[in-house]
Amino acid sequence: MKKETRKVLVVNSGSSSLKYMLFDMKGEKMLCKGLVERIGIPGSRLVYQKPGQDKLIREIKAPDHTAALKEVVAALTDPANGVLKSLDEVDAIGHRILHGAEVFQDSAVMNKANFAKCEKLVKFGPLHMPANLGGVKACEKIFKGVPNVGVFDTAFHQTMPAYAAQYAIDPKYYKKYGIRKYGFHGTSHKFITQAAAKFLKKPVSKVNLVTCHLGNGSSLAAVKNGKVMDTTMGLTPLAGLVMGTRCGDIDAAAVLSIMEAEKKTPAEMDKLLNKQSGLQAISGVPGGDCRDICAKAAKGDAGAKLALEMLGYRTALYIGAYNTVIGGADAIVFTGGIGENSDVARAEVIGRLAALGIKLDKKANLKTHGSTAVISTKDSKIPCIVLPTNEELMIARDTVRILGK
Repeated sequence: MKKETRKVLVVNSGSSSLKYMLFDMKGEKMLCKGLVERIGIPGSRLVYQKPGQDKLIREIKAPDHTAALKEVVAALTDPANGVLKSLDEVDAIGHRILHGAEVFQDSAVMNKANFAKCEKLVKFGPLHMPANLGGVKACEKIFKGVPNVGVFDTAFHQTMPAYAAQYAIDPKYYKKYGIRKYGFHGTSHKFITQAAAKFLKKPVSKVNLVTCHLGNGSSLAAVKNGKVMDTTMGLTPLAGLVMGTRCGDIDAAAVLSIMEAEKKTPAEMDKLLNKQSGLQAISGVPGGDCRDICAKAAKGDAGAKLALEMLGYRTALYIGAYNTVIGGADAIVFTGGIGENSDVARAEVIGRLAALGIKLDKKANLKTHGSTAVISTKDSKIPCIVLPTNEELMIARDTVRILGK
């Protein structure tokens, strides 16, 4: 008889950080969460928090991810503040993995064969993938015999038809190098699709949505009958919307023109487009933080106002297109740091959707921050809903589902 997968540790391993969350899947209760910062850098620290309690923060030594995970384990099993008596209580570990390409169309157990397949996909995410896989390796060392499940950021989007996913370039580049649209934030879009279907009292298989994950990185998905038909990010997370530091859609010839005129290398151009563009470049706000941009715009700053207009325009543009793609949405859903919390940014978007018969409920919008609410008027043809995302819970759910097969 199979052991029940009850306590699931969710790990999101970055290049110099490790975020974690522990769930009791009986009732989907979050037991604790936290992160290790500055892995491999002086000044490493552990953050640990139980629901309803203050964060516990302490300086640690974390030269690598294995050392960081050992500190997490010590916190989880600490007699005074821990939530586990021993590591034996952890039934499974779910990992966020950036890129599954076409190899992984669903979450998967990270056995030797699947791990080897993931190693071949590092080329698609050279900054994130080694850290993601390093997290798996670290867990294998510390949690002996506990199954690890990879949950891929790209998997939910793999239902896209070829006409949406492929680029109109010589097909040899797709065949040789896998150059096509993959999309990201898939775990968030999947969670929101399920949550929106429940909110609308419709089966997931019959729900049509435009899901808007708006944060420092942003993407939209066109969901028809519970499956993705299109998404705004592409081969990498650079494409689509105007984001915190990413430019989003841009004429490829403009990139080549800048490279030629400024004598920039591909690496330098990559840094310009991914780290030095977007809301940051237009507003002058470091990091492109939407809260700071809104505050600056409220004081009349022209650059900040333009940045918000760009965010609203590009998002509304894609909402209109995706509403057509899915044959009419049952709802437009806002999530992510900006989507859940910025009434100003949402107003910039919804104010441009009048042609879809949508009107903003200003009062509902102003009072909605991080909670579920309808922010369009009752006479709107399509409801606009704010729904908080929970990628960690989606990873935990997928881990239980995959191990239950």
